[in-house]
Amino acid sequence: MAITYTWAIPTLEHEIADGGVYTAHWRCSGVDEDGNTASSYGTCSLTYDASAADFTPYDDITEAQAQGWVWVHVSQEDTEAAIATKIDAIANPTSASGTPWAA
Repeated sequence: MAITYTWAIPTLEHEIADGGVYTAHWRCSGVDEDGNTASSYGTCSLTYDASAADFTPYDDITEAQAQGWVWVHVSQEDTEAAIATKIDAIANPTSASGTPWAA
């Protein structure tokens, strides 16, 4: 089962005064070739030093850079594996609910 994963950073919380980012909100979505989807959402706390040589203020951050920060705290491999498990459960259910007379 081939799954396509998409990582997104929908929100960065930051200080207005210095542009330092302290929280990243992330979402990983997966879709298989049959259209079954699942996703995972979370946040991670970030620590920054506005005086550091590699400091990037809010206005200059790219999504790829923010994803890299998230992946320091969140396992990309484990997150995608969990989504694959969810999609497999949707594609291959082992239980169901309903009433036989309401078909």
